[in-house]
Amino acid sequence: MARGRLFDGRARMHDDTDVLIVGGGPAGLVAAIAVRREGFRVMVADPIHPPHDKACGEGLMPAALAVANRLGIEFPAGAGFPFRGIRFIGPRDRVEASFSEGAGLAIRRTVLHSLLAEHAARDGVEFLWGVAASALDGDVVQIGPRRIRSRWIIGADGGRSSIRRWAGLEHFRRDKTRFGFRLHYAVEPWTPYVEIHWGDGCQLYITPVSHREIGVAVLSRDSHLRVHDALPRFPELERRLASARATSREQGACSSARRLKRVTMGRVALVGDASGSVDAITGDGLTLAFQQAEALAGALAAGDLNLYETEHRRIAFRPACMGELLLTLDRCPRIRARALRALASRPALFADLLALHTGNLGAINFARVAASLSWRLVAA
Repeated sequence: MARGRLFDGRARMHDDTDVLIVGGGPAGLVAAIAVRREGFRVMVADPIHPPHDKACGEGLMPAALAVANRLGIEFPAGAGFPFRGIRFIGPRDRVEASFSEGAGLAIRRTVLHSLLAEHAARDGVEFLWGVAASALDGDVVQIGPRRIRSRWIIGADGGRSSIRRWAGLEHFRRDKTRFGFRLHYAVEPWTPYVEIHWGDGCQLYITPVSHREIGVAVLSRDSHLRVHDALPRFPELERRLASARATSREQGACSSARRLKRVTMGRVALVGDASGSVDAITGDGLTLAFQQAEALAGALAAGDLNLYETEHRRIAFRPACMGELLLTLDRCPRIRARALRALASRPALFADLLALHTGNLGAINFARVAASLSWRLVAA
């Protein structure tokens, strides 16, 4: 649990702050750290004490680690498992590519949550755990029995954000939902990559979160499809995990591809899943939250949330495009088979796609990569 200035809803506290962040998950905590570094007084409120577990991919891409480094967030040795890149596996073909900018980090959600809360506490962020926000009125948020007045109010309270609804930002340009379920197994990782196993109607993600444990997540449009139900569709994985012991309780969550018309209104801004999301198939949820937090802090320092509105759209563009491509492969088995065959025959093309996805291949190269992939699809 975070230490420092801790309040449980009954303790007396001042009613004013510069920045109030409603939502104390990773998105809210990274935003708190980033904003605090700009010299603001920051308060975080959440009804659940950390660490709080939830179904997520548990992977920090290199771009997220770059933000963490700029914010002074350190991950102790052994806190997670460095992964080299991404591997796609189909029934007949497989292809892999390494990140050009260094490894990512797979880390259990509970470990990440605790580390971020402790870092925020050391930076002087104030906490109000165990009490829910119940109303927004201008520059005042009702938090349990207290009315907290703040110059800026940040909604980091997830995909069903109350702050978003109260601020009048509940207008979607796009909203598509799939479902994910995640389990952990006590087994030594067999790969330095995050593996995506493609099957009809679902994908299985294998994420090595430590030297003795992996995460297994299933993504599909079927709200009833659990990990154990999906494993028989992937015989190789089923054999690997046949004698492995589950080390966590299976948890599920909605995986949404959601784009809002706006993420700011007046003194209110949204960050993380409250501000929209990409399908979990991209693996970019935490990366987006880290990048948005850094952009938000810069906008607050300049006193102009329009800067954040513009930067938020820029940050989301590339992952949204990649998400559409990957979801096309999910929906269309014949195209998926041809694409995997084409990428396996030319691994350099897959490396280019991964570099595009992580922002390490300029947008000017997008047409070249798209044309090359299209030609390979025709020829496959």
